[in-house]
Amino acid sequence: MKATELESKRFDKALDEILDLFNNLESDDPIIHFGQDVIDNIERAKKKYGDKMVDEKINTVVREMLSWLDLEDVELDKETEDQEEESEEK
Repeated sequence: MKATELESKRFDKALDEILDLFNNLESDDPIIHFGQDVIDNIERAKKKYGDKMVDEKINTVVREMLSWLDLEDVELDKETEDQEEESEEK
């Protein structure tokens, strides 16, 4: 692909910006750290029953387990609430 000097400079600048964004990404720390055996079984279940069904089943089990805990006095910060709403929409 041939490019003018101006196009090359614009491309270099855009590439530098992309690399800068990538280098400044924060790592995504999972909310639950599953054991490798659980991860393997989740992957098997998703292959057999599909992502949606397995996600729904896991959410049902976790929701029920959390209902046993007294959590009414715990406040969530706004960022955590936004992440939960996004997860529920998926």
